[in-house]
Amino acid sequence: MKTRFAALLLASVALAGCDGIMTTAATIECTTTQGECLNEWFETKFQEELAFSPIRQTALGMKTNYNKIDDLSAEAMMEQVNWWKQALVDMEANFDYDALSAQDKISYDMFKYRAERAAAAAEFMEQEYILDQMNGAHTFLPSFLLSQHTVETESDMQAFIARIGGIGTAIDQLLARAQANAEAGVRPPRFAYDAVIAESGKIIGGAPFDESGEPSALWAGVEGHLAKLVEDGTITQERADELREEARTALTTQMAPAYQRVIDWFKEDLPNSDEEAKGATTLPNGEAYYADRLKDMTTTDLTADEIHDLGLAEVARIRGEMEAIMAKTGFEGTLQEFFVFTRQDPQFFFSDDEAGAQAYIDRATMHIDKLTERLPEFFGRLPKAALEVRRVEAFREQDGAAQHYRPGTPDGSRPGIYYAHLSDMTAMPIPPLEAIAYHEGNPGHHMQVSIAQELVGVPRFRSHGGFISAYGEGWALYSEALAKEMGGYEDPYSDFGRLQSEMWRAIRLVVDTGIHAKGWTEDEAVAYCLENSPNPETVARSEVQRYFVMPGQATSYKIGMIRIQELRAKAQQELGDDFDIRGFHDTVLGGGSVPLPILEKMIDNWIASVKAGEA
Repeated sequence: MKTRFAALLLASVALAGCDGIMTTAATIECTTTQGECLNEWFETKFQEELAFSPIRQTALGMKTNYNKIDDLSAEAMMEQVNWWKQALVDMEANFDYDALSAQDKISYDMFKYRAERAAAAAEFMEQEYILDQMNGAHTFLPSFLLSQHTVETESDMQAFIARIGGIGTAIDQLLARAQANAEAGVRPPRFAYDAVIAESGKIIGGAPFDESGEPSALWAGVEGHLAKLVEDGTITQERADELREEARTALTTQMAPAYQRVIDWFKEDLPNSDEEAKGATTLPNGEAYYADRLKDMTTTDLTADEIHDLGLAEVARIRGEMEAIMAKTGFEGTLQEFFVFTRQDPQFFFSDDEAGAQAYIDRATMHIDKLTERLPEFFGRLPKAALEVRRVEAFREQDGAAQHYRPGTPDGSRPGIYYAHLSDMTAMPIPPLEAIAYHEGNPGHHMQVSIAQELVGVPRFRSHGGFISAYGEGWALYSEALAKEMGGYEDPYSDFGRLQSEMWRAIRLVVDTGIHAKGWTEDEAVAYCLENSPNPETVARSEVQRYFVMPGQATSYKIGMIRIQELRAKAQQELGDDFDIRGFHDTVLGGGSVPLPILEKMIDNWIASVKAGEA
């Protein structure tokens, strides 16, 4: 769905004034019921956390602290962890869990989960790769500024310029953390160094950094905003010229030097990186770190061996289903030969040019629009926010990289965006296009995230809380399969593409654990991917390199999907003719992003309410 940096940002903001972990619980005076008092307290905690993340405020459509970038220093990270620890102490000391309603118990459990995960993750800050091709604020921050910071007034433009300078500060903070972790023996693989150097160079390439070049993305953004403000009569041309020079100064004297420091250090330190990528368990305290990553990403206690074996079983099952669809197409040959056919035949690709990239976007939009018409048959809750399919900005586009979703605002003022990497159309085959569109759009990420943001009657720390991978990615993968029930995949090659997409998530269970727990090399992992999927090598290698720098994340999709399918089967068995698919889906999507054990509790509560005639 998103880079790990963007996901973790929601849980890494700093709260001023927390110098350490307090040990005495604050006394909370309750003049109402336990549940009402608890929900008031949740709102206070949400406001406290939100107040110290200007980026998150902007993401939610707010213009508070509009001229600031988050504090991304190690000290800020720990201040936030300490805030979570103290908040948990306060909650457990002041509220009687047994006196709460079923819904309030879910909220209590969810707050406790987030606090405990924040504390657990803090134990492994030294093991994190701070800047790489997936987790980098070096690409996220410029993209955030261009896609989420709207400019409607002169003050908005001044805030935009201030944030350009703020990016420079944030990049220096992250570089300091990367250097500290390197000193502790934690460096990303060499391919990540190469990516950070190249991407950072693109960001500060072109005008105004090099007046002879084409405008950089940020400079084009500045020019576009200023032209619109002048056209609307909001500012004069003279004022626009003044603001343009302020933006030029911020870009060239505040932001660009910070990126150059990143480039210089990564080039200098590159010989110390591993040319042959190694798994997380080779890092200092690596085994504990990888176990924590699996727990965080799957929200279960499954071990690496259990996940690996599950992946092998799923790969075998899906291969059988693939062979059945292959037979329907009339192809004569082995499944491996069919993989090569769909990997190479021109009919399965758009042209490798601008026209082909636009054709891909148009096709994805068409599939989403068609399925969206049928949503009311399967869902009672429907998203209000609009959805757009866009190409990734040039400065962060990577051949064959994974597509992803970025949420809109709760009030609908900014749409959700499904981004696609289209720099190499030979790495973007047509058969899985339809499944990916459903995964990122409707009924996948866009629907799940938008509904969460639009929830009423649920504490805002839940409706606007951090992204939990097993739930969010599990739902999106479940949505790919659900789309077949909804009338998708009329073309057999698209249906094969659906299985290709599911197979890739099964492969991830095997490859992620293979890399990080069993010592697989990059080439061994790529070979396994190519043996069991028609995805081209460009995609396979890009994906495998992603798994090296994001330990455990790749396991979340299939674990989450399987659990949602199991919970649906459980509800169908227990409710029989009273089972309502709309009610089931509304329950799954009706509580925000939650760990799988809490989702099971939500479904159990729903089953009980249906049996009691209350739902």
